[in-house]
Amino acid sequence: MSDVPFAKKSLGQHWLQDAAALEAMCESAEVQMDDVVLEIGPGFGTLTRHLLDWEADVIALEFDETLIPALRQKFARDADAGHFRVEQGDIRSYDFSVLPAGYKVVANIPYYLTSNLIQLLSETPNPPSVAALLVQKEVAERVAAAAGDMSILSVTAQFYWDVTLGIKVPAKLFSPPPKVDSQILILQRRADLLMPEADVKAFFRLVKAGFSQRRKTLLNSLSGGLRLEKTVVQALCAAANIEPGRRAQTLTMTEWRDLFKHYVATTPSA
Repeated sequence: MSDVPFAKKSLGQHWLQDAAALEAMCESAEVQMDDVVLEIGPGFGTLTRHLLDWEADVIALEFDETLIPALRQKFARDADAGHFRVEQGDIRSYDFSVLPAGYKVVANIPYYLTSNLIQLLSETPNPPSVAALLVQKEVAERVAAAAGDMSILSVTAQFYWDVTLGIKVPAKLFSPPPKVDSQILILQRRADLLMPEADVKAFFRLVKAGFSQRRKTLLNSLSGGLRLEKTVVQALCAAANIEPGRRAQTLTMTEWRDLFKHYVATTPSA
């Protein structure tokens, strides 16, 4: 791998060169001819090459400016044909409004960015239709968790997306190998959100209150987090057919929606 640039630990760089895994990422995003794909952190372009071979139009956003000249040289023909461009920038401050509706995101991202990126993609007014993200296996499982193992991260993701898991990618396939295995996390944008857009902030205020004291029951966490009398919380849970002695991680997305519906009805200031 003498042609592989030196990975910078500070940027969480781990280069993936396994062809099967790279193909699986394209397949997970259902890449088709002329799709506009935002690739976050192209590195030295192994995934980029596969995306272009799948006939996508690739916008590569690279934070590490030292990698950009080589990317421009490597994909000069694709750029001349209008199928590739690379930009230097940070996804955390990226303007998603410049992308066409229905674009896709495919990325092997640094582990430390995962939660932040999911939030950004979820809340932008111009979200992708699908995102295929190669992330830490444990985090992928957390995002896709079912009732019993839910967290604020999984509720956030599943509020906006249909979440599924793709193939697992062993650490040994990266250079340098990370300490843990990875997995493809597939986010398909929901056609309809669980509630009107105007209620989203209030919904997540309720969710955050529920998870604010993870080891405590809903009765205690919602009472403390929302500053409600316990009798009010008990009535709220009863109306939603939810036992107030349960914990937040056990609720399904449907139960969160029902709980919120009654929360708004009983506390107009929500």
